[in-house]
Amino acid sequence: MTDSPLLSVALFIGALILLKLWRDDLLQWKAGRPNPKAFPGATGTTATALGIAAAGAILLVGTETAGEYAIGVSAEQSTITVLFLLPMLGAGILEEILFRGYLVVFNRGRIRLVLSCLFFSALFTLLHYQYYLEIPEDGGLGTISLHLDPKSLWTLLLLFLNSLWFYTVRFAPWNRNLSLLPCFVAHIVSNLTVFVVKAAQGHVHGWF
Repeated sequence: MTDSPLLSVALFIGALILLKLWRDDLLQWKAGRPNPKAFPGATGTTATALGIAAAGAILLVGTETAGEYAIGVSAEQSTITVLFLLPMLGAGILEEILFRGYLVVFNRGRIRLVLSCLFFSALFTLLHYQYYLEIPEDGGLGTISLHLDPKSLWTLLLLFLNSLWFYTVRFAPWNRNLSLLPCFVAHIVSNLTVFVVKAAQGHVHGWF
């Protein structure tokens, strides 16, 4: 994520362009002329699969929020602007195509599939370095420090569980075509719910 308004808009536009290309492949699949070089998961799914994906995402955000209250860190939230919603939505497209689309091993047995989901979920979690690394505003790499407290550990755990959920809705029996649509829905609903929770707690200030 980024605090730059211009970069926020650029990331969102980039995500929309990528989604348009993915949708083109989906339409070819629906027309019975699948693109041999299509994006991963450019296939259709059912409303049931989308509903399950959304429900699980909301449940995880509820679990995260309840946990923050339980350990007394609900007030320790970063403040964001309304514009920050754009990269949050864009992430639901970009990250799903990358992680749940490309960074997974399937068609090579269930064990490899599960292990790859666990490994790349750990990578997905670690890439959210802002939750466990303290980086000075001047960008001095020599003074970066590890910061792990109850809030950061709880957040990292939920990031890991969210990633596992996104992989689950891709490869679950109810998503027979291995479509990425449930992953998009789960991730976007998750980020929208986080935004709503932040707004309700008073951590969304201003438009830009």
